[in-house]
Amino acid sequence: MATIGMGDIKKGVRLEIDGNPYKVVEFLHVKPGKGAAFVRMKIKHLKSGKVIEKTVHAGDKFEVPELEYKKMQYLYDDGEFLQFMDSETYDQIGLTHDQVGEETIKFLVDGMETTILYHNGEPLTVEIPETYIYEVVETPPNFKGDSQGGKKPATLNSGAVIQVPFHILEGDQIKVNTETGEYLEKAK
Repeated sequence: MATIGMGDIKKGVRLEIDGNPYKVVEFLHVKPGKGAAFVRMKIKHLKSGKVIEKTVHAGDKFEVPELEYKKMQYLYDDGEFLQFMDSETYDQIGLTHDQVGEETIKFLVDGMETTILYHNGEPLTVEIPETYIYEVVETPPNFKGDSQGGKKPATLNSGAVIQVPFHILEGDQIKVNTETGEYLEKAK
């Protein structure tokens, strides 16, 4: 099995600690005046979603978790589970709201292609595309004199509310960064 050392730690890297898979959310290389350099990182437990802080020193090594990625289509939320379907076998699985995470749920749209992450045959979490095109279903109208640089709230067809420029109207298709929730551009 491959290993990860202090120099390999970057945002998004996955590592295994005590048999549990984690994803690096934030990291900071620290070079103190005295002593050896080290890395302070925040890692997210891929099963529970909890974020913890960990310090890594020069000799520390971590295993790379054996993760399997499956393309699946989001179907619907039945109240208890979010239902996903394998596009090839048509098998369905249900993931809890905690497994998927509130930040991801608010950007899910029926029929969206997602990637489900598996560890040792057990589904862990869902990854959605980094950018996606949504329809604006509700936003205040524009008024004469609205500033060019201003923003207004807009509700997307996924239910998420983001800030958009004043020229965006209801019914417009817009590209959104799903990781940050930022408006990127009007879709062509």
